[in-house]
Amino acid sequence: MNFGFTEEQDLLRQAVRKFLDENGDMATVREIAETPEGYSKALWNQIADLGWTGLTVDEVHGGAGLGWVDLVVVLEETGRSLFPSPLLAHTIAAAAIAEAGSESQRARFLPDLADGSTIATLAVVEASDRLGPEGVALAGRAEGDGFRLSGEKRFVADAGNADWLVVAFRAGAGEGAIRLARVPTDAPGITVEPTPSMDHTKRMGNVSFDDVALPGEDVLERAPLGRILDLATAAVTAETIGAAEGALALTVGFAKERIQFGRPIGQFQAVKHPLAEMYVDVESFKSLLYYAAWALDEGHEDAPRAVAMAKAYAADAFARIGIDAVQLHGGVGYTWEYDAQLYLKRSKWARPMYGDASHHFERVACLGGL
Repeated sequence: MNFGFTEEQDLLRQAVRKFLDENGDMATVREIAETPEGYSKALWNQIADLGWTGLTVDEVHGGAGLGWVDLVVVLEETGRSLFPSPLLAHTIAAAAIAEAGSESQRARFLPDLADGSTIATLAVVEASDRLGPEGVALAGRAEGDGFRLSGEKRFVADAGNADWLVVAFRAGAGEGAIRLARVPTDAPGITVEPTPSMDHTKRMGNVSFDDVALPGEDVLERAPLGRILDLATAAVTAETIGAAEGALALTVGFAKERIQFGRPIGQFQAVKHPLAEMYVDVESFKSLLYYAAWALDEGHEDAPRAVAMAKAYAADAFARIGIDAVQLHGGVGYTWEYDAQLYLKRSKWARPMYGDASHHFERVACLGGL
């Protein structure tokens, strides 16, 4: 059995890497991150033309029809470059439509997502900061065949750049009352408030709903919230792999060039050992995520546990890697001019997104019957 990537996936990685080397060097990343939008519309149009925005959308609806393992290949490379774009949030929202929408809803919504002409994001987390049905309090009051929404969503990725949201709301008591809907961000009663983030390459926002009218045709047919959150968690972990590898490569390069006592500092055990530990950590949660992505593609019953294991390991390990990368750069690692601090900030963003290590270790225990 071949556990490696296919030739097509390797070619995909090379193509993504070539584009980012040409258009997403660190100077460009810094420049884009300081713009009001936090992403380049010109580069967004280019990656849409390359098919990234519809990578996992089926071919019938204008996408490439690839799987989550293929998406991991792309997100590893965007994470490695800290590439600022709504791609991660957009892909998760498209997956939510594909998983929850009826055939007619998929036909209405997915083509515009696949070609990148519409940007979307997933809005789930609220003030309780609890993932899953128990954390959804946004109220949906029935009105005809639709609803009126009142409440707030927090920590919504790329909320300020999204044309519409995939929103989880509550239409009654109990887990079975959770519904999902497509909601345009320009609908009357919606207010999007950007929120500051340590990582300027990732934009976040809070979204308020003040008696927002939701027509029945925009309420998705199903609400597989657990599955959607697993897909979102896997996507964040995929970017984490690339970012962690980027931090490690940057630090190894510095250790080879920085001379102290007449020798490169990489020759000293106090530097070699942390670098080796960083490498082992990256390879470990990378393997866990690859299995999780395969399980998601195959609909394997072990997928939720596999995703939780990968994110639990990655959340804490990348945080340590970010800290070690800065410390092994010495005093300059903390300065704005050096890039090590950018990876540390990305680790702070990735750690809580769709659940930190504690949340996912608890999931692993529960799914294992403990």
